[in-house]
Amino acid sequence: MNMKKATKWDASEYLVTEEDIAAYLNATFKDGDTSVITAALGDIARAKGMTQLAKETSITHDGL
Repeated sequence: MNMKKATKWDASEYLVTEEDIAAYLNATFKDGDTSVITAALGDIARAKGMTQLAKETSITHDGL
């Protein structure tokens, strides 16, 4: 039997443009589940990089 190994899917790898990020975040807000929103914010932070995100939002790195 030839078993394939599953790999973990990472949304941050697909958040390339500002439009991608906005659509992703809007979808999580529509869902309304705070744990989904929190996970999405983490994905966005990884996609953009925490330092860049801190600069763009004027929130400290620690605050994020």
